[in-house]
Amino acid sequence: MPARVPNRPVCHHCDGFPVVAITTGDRHRDGSRVLLHVVCHACQGTGHTHRAAFGQIKEVAA
Repeated sequence: MPARVPNRPVCHHCDGFPVVAITTGDRHRDGSRVLLHVVCHACQGTGHTHRAAFGQIKEVAA
């Protein structure tokens, strides 16, 4: 039986497509295009967001 993996929310900045290739318009000597690979800044290339850690806020008496 396969192991269950908890569902992780998809990054709302990249919609699950964390790495994209952008062409510069130039070509290599063999004719292939020069590409830039760009990683999503919000999820750091994972495609998923991290759940916020909720903690207790302690009030400090002044």
